[in-house]
Amino acid sequence: MKSLTIFLTSPAIMLLGSTNIAAQSQKMDVFQNWPKGTSPKEIGDRIAARFVETPHTNFNRPGPPRVITYPETCTWYGVLTFAKVTGNRSLTRQMADRFEPLFADQDTLIPVPDHVDYTVFGSVPLELYLQTRDARYLKPGKLFADKQWGPPEGKRVTAESYRFYNKGLSWQTRLWIDDMFMITAVQSQAYRATGNRRYIDKAAHEMVFYLDSLQQPSGLFYHAPDVPYYWGRGNGWMAAGMSELLRSLPKDNPDRPRIMEGYKKMMAALLKYQAADGMWRQLIDDPASWKETSATGMFAFAFITGVKEGWLDKNIYGPAARRAWLSLITYINADGAVTDVCEGTNKKNDHQYYLDRKRITGDLHGQAPLLWCATALLR
Repeated sequence: MKSLTIFLTSPAIMLLGSTNIAAQSQKMDVFQNWPKGTSPKEIGDRIAARFVETPHTNFNRPGPPRVITYPETCTWYGVLTFAKVTGNRSLTRQMADRFEPLFADQDTLIPVPDHVDYTVFGSVPLELYLQTRDARYLKPGKLFADKQWGPPEGKRVTAESYRFYNKGLSWQTRLWIDDMFMITAVQSQAYRATGNRRYIDKAAHEMVFYLDSLQQPSGLFYHAPDVPYYWGRGNGWMAAGMSELLRSLPKDNPDRPRIMEGYKKMMAALLKYQAADGMWRQLIDDPASWKETSATGMFAFAFITGVKEGWLDKNIYGPAARRAWLSLITYINADGAVTDVCEGTNKKNDHQYYLDRKRITGDLHGQAPLLWCATALLR
């Protein structure tokens, strides 16, 4: 090897060698060559199979829910997108079968679209329509998306509802960072299903309002204006919401540059706070807080999407996303349940409140982002 090194001192040969190495590096994809049992297809199959067998859940409380909850909606949507990218028509059929009773005797499980956590349900029938072209799904999907823009109606209407509505925003606005997935997901889906730009353009306008209201100079987001903490999953909803929105937002949308700016600023901050093993914490900037899986999954999804779409430097964010994925999947137990998932969380201006949240196993808040990641890695 030493003598070989001596002979390779010609500038032309050295340049050729460097070029070959660069070419080989270009061919190497951090989203390929997974160790056995860790590929997105294998993991996605496991998580999807668990969901197929899971009845409607009630935030880990005993008994069935009164209506379909948003964690179930997000996981249902994740299974459908995974089925699409893998060409698994049988899995799509199983997800359609899960919906079928909602057209009949279980229609009371369909939530009333008078709150962001309920309105996001529209994402599921819209995705079923996109994959099956069955018009039965388009009607409820559009209804949910349309209701988000008002006029205000129902028992949840407040003076604030009218204030936001009169400013051209959704009357369901409440300025919690969670909203920026719940709103953008269903509106992006409505645009994909109908081609009507009104849906995604209004969602983009809403996103800018949230960016201006909640994003801090650090790039991270307060849970709400009166809750100055960088809660992991809350920021995860924002990261995933911006990713879903930007993926379909037309290039000529006037709000796109502002949203992309906010997205990249957030991604840079997340890179700074990622732990060495690839995980993120319950409170992102608190090194004493515990490592949390739902936030990690959402941040990984945002990184993967950004790299795949060309928004983020693949040489920086690609390895970070890979580390997150390989670490995250070690939290899946033998039953296909994700551990260390933060329980459902309201806002509270109390640092300790976030640290004391229970760590749940199998909660759909944690199952859903793994499916999103698997889909994004295969897309």
